[in-house]
Amino acid sequence: MANPDRKLYLGGRLRRLRRELGLNQSAMAGEIGISPSYLNHLERNQRPVTAQVLLRLAELYDVDLKTFAAEGSEGTSLDQLAEIFADPLFADLGVPRYELLEVTDNAPSVADAIARLYAALIERRQHPDGGAPDETSFVTPEAWVRDYIQAQRNFFPYLEEAAETLAGALGEPGLMFEALRRRLKDAYGVDTRIVPPELLEFASQAYDFHRKRLMLSALLRPESRTFGAAYQLALFEFAPILKRMADTAGSPDTPTRRLLHMSLANYAAAAILMPYDRFVAAAEKQRYDVDRLCAEFGASVEQVSHRLTTLGRAGARGIPFFMLRVDAAGNISKRFAGESFPFSRFGGTCARWNLHAAFQTPGRVATQIVETPDGQRFFTIARTVERAVRLDPRESSQLAIGLGCDVKYAPRIVYSDGQDLAKPLVTPIGPACSICPRVRCPQRAAAPAGRTLAINELQKTISPYPFVG
Repeated sequence: MANPDRKLYLGGRLRRLRRELGLNQSAMAGEIGISPSYLNHLERNQRPVTAQVLLRLAELYDVDLKTFAAEGSEGTSLDQLAEIFADPLFADLGVPRYELLEVTDNAPSVADAIARLYAALIERRQHPDGGAPDETSFVTPEAWVRDYIQAQRNFFPYLEEAAETLAGALGEPGLMFEALRRRLKDAYGVDTRIVPPELLEFASQAYDFHRKRLMLSALLRPESRTFGAAYQLALFEFAPILKRMADTAGSPDTPTRRLLHMSLANYAAAAILMPYDRFVAAAEKQRYDVDRLCAEFGASVEQVSHRLTTLGRAGARGIPFFMLRVDAAGNISKRFAGESFPFSRFGGTCARWNLHAAFQTPGRVATQIVETPDGQRFFTIARTVERAVRLDPRESSQLAIGLGCDVKYAPRIVYSDGQDLAKPLVTPIGPACSICPRVRCPQRAAAPAGRTLAINELQKTISPYPFVG
């Protein structure tokens, strides 16, 4: 929770909430009980948001105050900025945390600019021989889209509403493939075919515009075929909405805009297959049992896990999960969160989180309660999944999915049954080793930047990099 003595400048969050509700400044100001000019000052960070205004937001719009007023809940967060300034390049500056807090609170665009420059620095380091891309591509399309989606807390109300309406017309979840196939044919004249993978080369699906033919690889599992059909239908049905959303986002270039458009269409496809109200009701009834939700909605473990991070509708919120997907080498290929995300933005995950250990017990669910250096505790679930398409049978198709949420939600989750949540076994974790403040960590792989090493030639410690805490 934010420090009660600190002034809260939440203009970006307030403006985004108003737009999500479809209100202009005059309408929202009238509902909150303030003048439009004062609301304008709040949105432009010319005035701090008062406790009275926060309480009215919670009362009127079912706003979660902890999330809304939390440090770094949009844009570049305090922890992300701290991670950047822990780089050895800045070690001699000794920038205190309170100064970083002032930047993230009062100059969020500056914080975003610093993060962008740091991303460019990383690109340069990774291409020391001059093979780095030009300056316009330092912020990769993937990074830009990921940050944009996270700034919306991975929730898009207009897509949700449109998808629910369409899903109601299609029929029952779990029996969607034929309904989608029929809709594509009847409404758009598109013939859906399952074809040998050789026809698609490296694609898992392709739409032939001239022949009006959607081709799905025979290597796709049934739930992935259904998702592929839902994705194509979303491109047709929601074309105006998707175009407007992509235009409004202000993508920096054409590849980024196309990736955002695709990501939003993927979001819509999931919302069609797992309509919001039905999915939230089922999740609560099944106590967030992923396998049961898979069976009920005809979806894969990964699809359900991703959907669990999108349940942010006012008045009907689900548990705010975060999700990661990694391969056996530790590369992160997905990173989504319904609220804040407790891990490093520029680095990997903490070795003490059992996400990577999931590869040792394929298909089994492993649970763990972890604690970050600031004392927050999270209930986490890790398990392996299979890639949607496996082109080479000699290669591993396994990935690991990690789900997590604040430990206070654990009693609502079936995987917590039998655990002593009053006195749990807690694993201390941290962000990237370069900024992790934990002294006694046997898994530490790098010395923390800006810390004095405490080397004693007559003593060997469990951690290879002991330092003064």
